[in-house]
Amino acid sequence: MVLPQKHKVLTGHHLAQQTKTMKKLAIFDLDGTLIDSVADLAQATNYALSQYGYPTHPTDAYRFFVGNGINKLFERALPEGEKSMDNVMKIRQAFIPYYNVHNRDFTRPYPGIVNMLETLQNAGVVLAIASNKYMEATTQLVKSYFPHIQFACVLGQREGVKPKPDPQIVYDIIEATKIEHNDIIYIGDSNVDMLTAKNAQLPSIGVTWGFRPSSELQESGATYIASTAEEIVEIILKNE
Repeated sequence: MVLPQKHKVLTGHHLAQQTKTMKKLAIFDLDGTLIDSVADLAQATNYALSQYGYPTHPTDAYRFFVGNGINKLFERALPEGEKSMDNVMKIRQAFIPYYNVHNRDFTRPYPGIVNMLETLQNAGVVLAIASNKYMEATTQLVKSYFPHIQFACVLGQREGVKPKPDPQIVYDIIEATKIEHNDIIYIGDSNVDMLTAKNAQLPSIGVTWGFRPSSELQESGATYIASTAEEIVEIILKNE
């Protein structure tokens, strides 16, 4: 469902009319949803692959490699016959120090994202991030690009916790925020995100500007489809 009406940051009496039945907690994916990070992920993975003489890939290929955590990213990027866990860990060891330095070379928030987050924050919506990116980079990028947004919880992939679409990361955010299930919505750009929401029994917004096509979002059960950041505001703050 696409809601095309545009929004600016809302304050005062405008918000009072908008927030009667709004969602109280919005859980966002990070890569492909809030930030366009594919070029830096591609550059860092290609760097790591090249250190071991493996072939590299064009940036667009990485739109379908990412989404299930970096170990799965490396497995997909490695050539057939070389996708062992030992090789995945070799690539990881080369990737992380490079990416920690270069993860903001090309990465930027998508158009309208900062304004959207400010609008939701001003409306009293609690904001959180659930990412399959490893924790160190997740927190680094959130602090860098969204310094004025007061996220209640920012979680990346952690040791001992299964990556999305396992819903544990969502359950951890719910436990931290103490917000009722019926008052929560999940926003992401891929089938991994839509399945995460489904597994957590949450409604979802699939965004079309990310790494995957809108057809994938629809096929994986997105409750809503948003083609602009403003449409996320409409969906979350709408009266039903």
